[in-house]
Amino acid sequence: MIITSAKKVLLLRKSTLVRNSFWGIGANGAQSILMSLFYVILARKYATSEFSYFMIANSIYQFLAAISNLGLGQWFTREIVGVPEQEGIVNKFLKLQLYAGFCFYIINLLFAFVLYSNYEIRLLVILFGINIVFDNLIYVIKALNIARLEQDITFKITIIDSVLKFLMVFLLLFYPFSIVVLSTGLICIRFLTLNLFLKYGSKKTINLRMLWTYKISREEVKSIIFRNWPFLVISSVSIVYWRIGNIIISKTLSLLDVAMYEISFRLFSVAQILPIVISSSLFPHLIKLYNTGDKMKFSSLYRKYFYLFLLYGLLMYTFIYSFADQIIPFVFGGKYLITPVYAKQMFLTILLFPTAIYQAILLISMKLERVDMSINLISLAISVMSIMIGLSFSKSLSVINYSIFISFTVFHLCQDVILVNKQVTTVKAVFQFYIFIAVFTLGYIWLASKVSHVIAFSAIWGLAAVIGLITLALKTGSRAVALNEDNLV
Repeated sequence: MIITSAKKVLLLRKSTLVRNSFWGIGANGAQSILMSLFYVILARKYATSEFSYFMIANSIYQFLAAISNLGLGQWFTREIVGVPEQEGIVNKFLKLQLYAGFCFYIINLLFAFVLYSNYEIRLLVILFGINIVFDNLIYVIKALNIARLEQDITFKITIIDSVLKFLMVFLLLFYPFSIVVLSTGLICIRFLTLNLFLKYGSKKTINLRMLWTYKISREEVKSIIFRNWPFLVISSVSIVYWRIGNIIISKTLSLLDVAMYEISFRLFSVAQILPIVISSSLFPHLIKLYNTGDKMKFSSLYRKYFYLFLLYGLLMYTFIYSFADQIIPFVFGGKYLITPVYAKQMFLTILLFPTAIYQAILLISMKLERVDMSINLISLAISVMSIMIGLSFSKSLSVINYSIFISFTVFHLCQDVILVNKQVTTVKAVFQFYIFIAVFTLGYIWLASKVSHVIAFSAIWGLAAVIGLITLALKTGSRAVALNEDNLV
């Protein structure tokens, strides 16, 4: 028995899937912690105006970087798998990304001068935009590693990049320097990261000298982009979704609002890591089950994890609702005393986010990429429209947060309609989901108004843990009884 278990452990250690999953979870966790500390130090050491300038420039860079890769990673992975001679396709993809990177850097320059008159914001936007070119080249190597099932290389270099960025901002605690110097240092670190990817990440597959001589026609560029544009929407809309909120705030509200939105989003980005990683890990299993045509098993797996994602969303919302008032001023400083109010508003979206991400993966596993793309576009349009209409009545950060929540609700409802039509779930189950969230959330808010937040949180989730353990014990006991009966027969 012990030998068999040991063999299983050894097999798991050798498994490419397990190795990449381990590095994926580890790298995302480490990166999240380091970058959270990065923004904490940034918020505490710089004035609100400088911190806001930095976040505005960073938002524009991330907004454009999300679009600049054209979502062609899926096309590249599909093309390269099973191709003995990889050099040609790699150079083609690299050339495409290089062209796109320079084009979007020019768009970045236009954004800097058209949207903002402030000299420091313009300078930071111009500096940050250089990263778009670097990121596009790194994107090629990341896609290459995915095709080769060697994502662990990517994750290791990503951790090095995060550590270097953290060390850069850590110096602020001892040697204060301007936000422009910090930004320049971060660009140098990104350039170093690119070189690490070129030298070690690609295993010397990429030759930059050959890249310059490699030719690709305009017709071929157009053909590749037009054939694969739905993946551009799917891969970029989630980043665009949040970054566009920051850009709108920077043009319509105060610099303090920019800072408070970013602090709230930093907390939200940490909370969203677990559902994203787990849903990505479940993706291959969902594909296999769907391809077998066994609808019952497919629906059963969907429901099993759906409720876990639901509970996670409730846990994260109640945690922020209970402790944001203490955590945010303590971590980010006393100048952000009113930020918890807006963080709680933003975290209304976490009630739906985990299940929405899971259902998005489910739709793609069912080969409904275009449907998922359409839902994403509808949601994004509703978010922008709600923000613009709301701001015409009230110049408040609350408008942004509630608009995002409304658009996510519509996003989730659209998914539900598709899944009901595909008989993966039922109308009854969908109604029960929304009623349960509403009753639980309102009930918790009422309870927290009557007793200490610590007592409310501990009581609710302590009770949930006890019920979960009892349910698990009963299921384990039932299985053991059934197994004994089978052995007797």
